[in-house]
Amino acid sequence: MSAIDRLRKLRLFTRRAPVLAAIGAIGVASIALAADVAGPDEAKVTGLLKARLPKTEVSKVNCEKIEGLCEVTAGANLFYVNHGARYLIIGRVYDMETRQDLTAARLLEINPDMLVGGAAKANAAAAAGGEEGGGEVTSASASAGRTTVPTRPAMLNLTGLPNEGAIVWGNKTAKQSVTIFTDFRCGYCRALTNVLRGMDVKVVERPISVLGSRDIADRVYCSKNQEQALYAAYAGEPFKAPAACDTKGLDANEKFAQKHGLNATPIIVRSDGAILEGYRPKEFLEAWLRGAKS
Repeated sequence: MSAIDRLRKLRLFTRRAPVLAAIGAIGVASIALAADVAGPDEAKVTGLLKARLPKTEVSKVNCEKIEGLCEVTAGANLFYVNHGARYLIIGRVYDMETRQDLTAARLLEINPDMLVGGAAKANAAAAAGGEEGGGEVTSASASAGRTTVPTRPAMLNLTGLPNEGAIVWGNKTAKQSVTIFTDFRCGYCRALTNVLRGMDVKVVERPISVLGSRDIADRVYCSKNQEQALYAAYAGEPFKAPAACDTKGLDANEKFAQKHGLNATPIIVRSDGAILEGYRPKEFLEAWLRGAKS
């Protein structure tokens, strides 16, 4: 090989070397980025939970779904901890941008037959523990009927409610009627409304403010066409701002709900007083309504 050929190969290597170095640097950066994206070690959080809540059977820990929190599934229950598993949070997580109740949606995935409309405390509650330092998070099972929250009545007498505070819509001359307690920011209430619109039923809707929606309820209730305003409110569409009106009926709804422990939405009450909590599909509701005792 001539000296000229050797020089040419040397130049080629020196041109390629920076490129290889750059590729190496990119590879290192990618590894570092991947490590950063991976977030906290869920196995570590699981280990900490087992040490701090030995009586709670943790099914799954997800630290990537909600920024700053780890979602913990324990049987049919759901709660949250910070990434250090020091602080335990029992409550609902609500996405204000998408207007979705993330806790209720996740609970529905865990157990479709669960009471999905309420606050997370209806599904994951801290039971009083005998050990010093606090109790354990109970693994309540919907099928076993175990719960740490006050049990709502199987039947509900609505005679204590005034006519005011109700928004009547649907087929007002239908043989079947149903009363629903709802919140205009509740995604399951919106889904239930869409189902009921396709049924031959008279709907008596009584808004309650579980998610801070009293301002919307006031506007819908005071609207000239309450039914249209109700549909618009659920759809997130604007509707004409009405003049102020007497909303004492809505106050009565709130007091009735508090008195009877109705802190979840939607709550469906049949004509005979039977209660159903959470969203249900059309076929289920039709059969359930037919089962009303005269």
